[in-house]
Amino acid sequence: MVRKVLMICLGNICRSPIAEVVMVDTLEKANVKDVEVDSAAIGGWHVGNRADPRAISTLQKHGLKCTHIVRQIRKQDFSEFDYIFGMDEDNMSELRRLAPKDSKAELLMLGDFGLEKKNRIIEDPYYERGAEGFETAYQQCVVACAAFMKERLQK
Repeated sequence: MVRKVLMICLGNICRSPIAEVVMVDTLEKANVKDVEVDSAAIGGWHVGNRADPRAISTLQKHGLKCTHIVRQIRKQDFSEFDYIFGMDEDNMSELRRLAPKDSKAELLMLGDFGLEKKNRIIEDPYYERGAEGFETAYQQCVVACAAFMKERLQK
């Protein structure tokens, strides 16, 4: 049985593509099969574009490649995916608002896995200068993706 994971952030150019790539890498390193990972945006501003160059370079610095093309979350995602992750409370509120009544997806905040409560919000680094916020988001995703995998996907 294939399980499907969808990472969500506001624009799908910073946090969620980082989380997608990190989750795929985490699963591959642990030899966990039958899990598909994607990412999408709450808003449609960047649809059709690539991730922020700072996100791409942060991933490259860690030997990872991001080829994701931005897309916006769709109603059918709530029935096609098993797990939909938000990065912060605003993402979670919006996901709960968008979810149809018959949604099969479990809505989760990525930072609730493996991160201390005070660090559970994966902050949006888009408006920051430089790449420091992207590195922080990457490091949070590494911890959270591994914790989620161990808790929910490795059986």
